[in-house]
Amino acid sequence: MENFSLSYLNPIWPELFLAVAGMVLLVVGVLRGNSSTRFICVGAMAAFVGALFLMAGQEITNEPILNEMFIQNNFTFFMKMLVVGGLITSLALSVQYLYQDNIIKFEYPILVLFSGVGMMLMISANDMLSLYMGLELQSLALYVLATIKRDHAKSAESGMKYFVLGAISSGMLLFGISLVYGFTGSTNFDVIGTTLATELSLGAVIGFVFILSALAFKISAVPFHMWTPDVYEGAPTSVTALFALVPKVAAIALIIRLLFVPFAALSDQWFQIMWLLAFLSMAVGAFAALRQDNIKRLMAYSSISNVGFALIGIVAGGETGVSAVLVYLTLYMIMTAGVFGIIMCMRRDGVGLENISDLSGLSKNAPWLAYPLAILMFSISGIPPLAGFFSKFVIFQAAIESGLYTLAVFGILTSVVAAYYYLRIIKVMFFDEALDKFESSIEFSRKIIIVLSVFVTVAFIFNPSPLIEISKLAVQDLF
Repeated sequence: MENFSLSYLNPIWPELFLAVAGMVLLVVGVLRGNSSTRFICVGAMAAFVGALFLMAGQEITNEPILNEMFIQNNFTFFMKMLVVGGLITSLALSVQYLYQDNIIKFEYPILVLFSGVGMMLMISANDMLSLYMGLELQSLALYVLATIKRDHAKSAESGMKYFVLGAISSGMLLFGISLVYGFTGSTNFDVIGTTLATELSLGAVIGFVFILSALAFKISAVPFHMWTPDVYEGAPTSVTALFALVPKVAAIALIIRLLFVPFAALSDQWFQIMWLLAFLSMAVGAFAALRQDNIKRLMAYSSISNVGFALIGIVAGGETGVSAVLVYLTLYMIMTAGVFGIIMCMRRDGVGLENISDLSGLSKNAPWLAYPLAILMFSISGIPPLAGFFSKFVIFQAAIESGLYTLAVFGILTSVVAAYYYLRIIKVMFFDEALDKFESSIEFSRKIIIVLSVFVTVAFIFNPSPLIEISKLAVQDLF
C-alpha cells in the first residue's frame, strides 16, 4: 500500500464521480424534498455528461486494477459510453412524464444514477465478486423504480414479480459462481480462463450454466422472459423506457465478456445454449406479440425478439459476430428511444394511454407524431433502406459467414412475422377513424430525442462506416 497512487484509480474515476454525485444529489433531495425533483433530474443528467467527459479523457491500457477486480479496455469503453448515453436519454424522456403522471419523487433520478453506476461496474468487472456487486447495485435500483408508483396496483404487482424472479436469478448466479470457484480455485476471470483451458471439469461447466441462466433472465431471453411483459406494462412508462434502453445492453456486454474471456474454453458447451436461446427468443418474441393490444406489452415482446437477433451475433462469434452485436445494440437503442418518446406523448384529458387502438387516425390529428412513429416502426421491422434493416443485415451476414444457416433463415422468417404487428400500428394510425387529439404539450428534450432518433434511422444508411469501424476496434481486445 505504500506505493499506492491515485493514478491507479484513473480507469474508475467515472464510476467514483457518479457515486459521489449520487450521494450529493441524495442529500439535496432529503433537504429540499420532492420539490427538487426537476433539479435533481437535471443534476443526474449533468453527472452522466461529466462521466462521459471523464471517460473520453481516459487512457485505455487494458490492464486490470484494484487487485485485478476491474478492467478498462476498448470494449468496456464502447459499452459504457453506450450505456451512459442511454441513461441520459431515459432521464431526458422522464422529466416531463414524472410531473404528468404525478410521480414527483426526488429518488427517481438518483435511483437511475445508481443503477448506472452498477451497470458500468458490471461491464468492467474482471472478477466474479465485482461482477455480482455491480449487477446487484443495478438490479436493486431497478426493483425500486418498477414500483415507484406505489399507489398503482399494476405497478406494485409488476415490481413484486420482478423482485421475486430477480432474487431467484441472483441465487442462481451466486450458486454458479460458487461452483466455478470450487472447481477452478479462483473468481478472477483470467485465472478461470487459464484453468478451464488446461483442465475442463464437469462441476465448472454446471456452474457456468447457472451463471448463464441468471444472466439470460437479465436480458429477457426465452425461457427466462416471463417477467418482461408484465413489468413493461405495469411500470410507469418512463421506467419501461429505461428497461427497454439500457439494462439489456449492459447485461449483453457482460455476457460477451464472460463467454469470450473466462469461459472461452467452454465454447462447445455455450454455443449450444446460446443457439437455443437465440432461436426461442426470436420465435416467442415474434409470435406472442401478434395478440397484444397494449403497446408497452408489444414492445416487451419486441425486445425479446431483438435480444434473439443480438444473440445470433454472439453465437456467430469472432470479431465479425461480436462487432455486429455492437452495431445492432447501438441502432436498437436509438430507435427504441424515439418510439418511447412518442409513446409518452399518448395522453388525452390528463390520462396516459397505452392501447394500440388509441393511435387511431393519428396521422390526421398529429402528423408530427404519426410520421416519425411510422418511420421507426418500418425501421425496427427491418424495412430497407432504414437503419433497422442494416442492423439485422450485419447480424445475418455474420451468421452466414459462420455457417449458421438455420439460425439466419429462421431469423429472417421471424422478422417477416414481426413485421405484421409493426405494420399494424402504421395501419391504425393512417387508415382507422380518427379519435380525439392527444395533448399537444411536449417537452423540448423529448422533441429533440424523437427528431434525432428519426434522423439517425434515416441517415445512417448513407454512411454506416464509422459505427462499423468503431465496433470492430472495440471488440479487438476480446480476441
